[in-house]
Amino acid sequence: MPVPVPRQRAIPAVETSQAQAASPGGGTFTDEAPRKEQTVENTPHTNLTLLLIEDDPGGSTVVPEMLDSAGKPIRVRTARNLTEAERLLTDDVHCILLDLALPAPARSGEDDDELGVLKHVLELAPRHAVLALTASGDAERGAEAVRVGAQDYLFRDELDARLLSRAIRYAVERKRSDTAERRLAEGRLRAQENRRLERGLLPTPLLEGSSLRFAARYRPGRSRALLGGDFYDVVRTADGTVHAMIGDVCGHGPDEAALGVELRIAWRALTLAGLCGDQLLNTLQQVLEHERSDDEIFATLCTVDIAPDGRRAGLCLAGHPSPLLARPGRAARLLPYDNNGPALGLVPGARWPRMQVELGAEWSLMLYTDGLIEGRVGEGRERLGQDGMVDMVRRQLDEGLRGEELLRAAVNEVRDLNGGELTDDVAVLLLDRSA
Repeated sequence: MPVPVPRQRAIPAVETSQAQAASPGGGTFTDEAPRKEQTVENTPHTNLTLLLIEDDPGGSTVVPEMLDSAGKPIRVRTARNLTEAERLLTDDVHCILLDLALPAPARSGEDDDELGVLKHVLELAPRHAVLALTASGDAERGAEAVRVGAQDYLFRDELDARLLSRAIRYAVERKRSDTAERRLAEGRLRAQENRRLERGLLPTPLLEGSSLRFAARYRPGRSRALLGGDFYDVVRTADGTVHAMIGDVCGHGPDEAALGVELRIAWRALTLAGLCGDQLLNTLQQVLEHERSDDEIFATLCTVDIAPDGRRAGLCLAGHPSPLLARPGRAARLLPYDNNGPALGLVPGARWPRMQVELGAEWSLMLYTDGLIEGRVGEGRERLGQDGMVDMVRRQLDEGLRGEELLRAAVNEVRDLNGGELTDDVAVLLLDRSA
């Protein structure tokens, strides 16, 4: 199709290399696959397409068919206004050649902007390379166009075929490089955010002076780039009591993760200040109600305080699954959950009874979030559930698995039973006492 251009010169074939998909980098718990988009940063091996946006019918000439280095025709589309450009701007366009003399679309409450048309195109096509075409000698306007976001600028009456060909190749490659650099920077920021959240949600336990052994494992849902709302902590107070907790904020975004960090830090501070049981959970509910972004957000929580002699413990449950207790010579079982109170944030003025449980001389106590029990079993709709989890752990204990090895095996088997990665985060911690 004949295409008008600003000068009486034919535009030669323009070569383009196959684009490389940029890898954003990642943090400790990041596994987000890059999106496949038919744009500058992920261009399949097809003909190059140029979109020319200009309105100079009197001074234009016909451009002959152009071929690339492989002999394939380069597709050129022409739009005489922004309305046509929006219709022609499909994903297979690689570069836009924009005449800055085009009138900008009127915007309510804004003064005339000599680069308004460029800003509109950049908003319309944020992933495409853009070349600005301006009047000869108007270098200041061209430089301002580059500052605003164009890859380069060209003078209308100094344009020749060689210059235009090189400028298009440069613009496409520069846009690809800028996109890769932006994604890398975003990946680094995401990794830093993950590390900060990791330190907040999954801290180093304070167990100095205790004979208990500690192990923990965390696996985020693979569909997310950030940690979810699961959190845990273990501290030993001055009287020798070991306090452990695990919790789960509903939802999986950064807001939920940040709220989990706040609750975890508040729990540690309140515990070290001497609070426990119903008094502690009531204060945590006040923190949640004050900090949450939506009244529908809630958090489940399990707290355990183990006596200095290690033989008994107090248990409080706020809508959370009950811990699993394993002792030598006895089948692993769940601790009582009849007095399970509501999740934090659901019932104003709720109460959370503290249950006393006997542990014995030698035991293992496993606390976990519901991600460990909500995975599917096989291809049907059946879920593992608490009973299935107990049977699984019993078998693994009979096989001699202990500590971190036990947790690793449990999380991996739950994932395998699900037929792939779990959709929910999984946090699990284990406290062991030897006789």
